[in-house]
Amino acid sequence: MAQRVTLRKRTPYNTTSNRRRIVKTPGGKLVYHHLKKPGTVPKCGDCGNSLSGVVALRPRKYATISKRQKTVTRAYGGSRCGDCVKSRIVRAFLIEEAKIVKRVIKSQAKPAKK
Repeated sequence: MAQRVTLRKRTPYNTTSNRRRIVKTPGGKLVYHHLKKPGTVPKCGDCGNSLSGVVALRPRKYATISKRQKTVTRAYGGSRCGDCVKSRIVRAFLIEEAKIVKRVIKSQAKPAKK
């Protein structure tokens, strides 16, 4: 017959924050090890894809790690993915070009005063 395993925490319910694993100790006893929730990878604010180069941790653990592990050295690094940053740059460039073209066309269309 299998050995009984008693809970180590007060909550007996099978919730996500109360997950546990049975582990055999060096003394041969079976005990519960309570598991922590896995961290999720930060997502891009525009497209929702997971950001590469940023570690997946629980929210409070980000306070203990260095800045270089939390971000990517790029504009919008750690907030937006590279493809979205590229599309933002291209969009801004094309908008500026359209303004310049509009200004040139307006100046050419204006009749010369005599």
